[in-house]
Amino acid sequence: MSEGSAARGPSVRGVPEGDNRERMICAECGYILYDNPKIIVGSVARLDDRILLVRRSIEPRLGFWSLPAGFLELNESSNAGAEREAWEEAQARIEIEGLLAIYDIPRISQVQLIYRARLLDDNIAPGPESLEVGLFRWSEIPWEELSFPSVRWALQHEREAQTTRDFTTRLNPPGA
Repeated sequence: MSEGSAARGPSVRGVPEGDNRERMICAECGYILYDNPKIIVGSVARLDDRILLVRRSIEPRLGFWSLPAGFLELNESSNAGAEREAWEEAQARIEIEGLLAIYDIPRISQVQLIYRARLLDDNIAPGPESLEVGLFRWSEIPWEELSFPSVRWALQHEREAQTTRDFTTRLNPPGA
């Protein structure tokens, strides 16, 4: 590469040979960019009859309450990612009990893996992406201030699982 020239990378839209959908392709070398959905991992972490929530200090939905959740990192298992997110957002130590739900959210190209978890103690504090953290009984959950529909789904699915003792993995609610 000569001085002053820059690698262009995938900059042309086209259907690669043997494929069935448009992708970004590098016009110079033919590299194909497979831009796939992002995986979000998180947890509904309980301590007795209380659930851990975090108030977001970042967009989107700054100031709204959420579950500790975020992007899965490269070379990280999904349950380790959920544990990491609980630590980063709430300084919370959790133990994963099982997969609560898989939510498909095509409009934002996300697949969310939400785990059932037990909070190991009540030593929690806001991390860099949280304004505050709290432990809420069901009647205390700030329903009107929840950040995303999937947070509501997960809370309702967790309550259903705990009530019925049916811990099969849930999916998007009908019509969602």
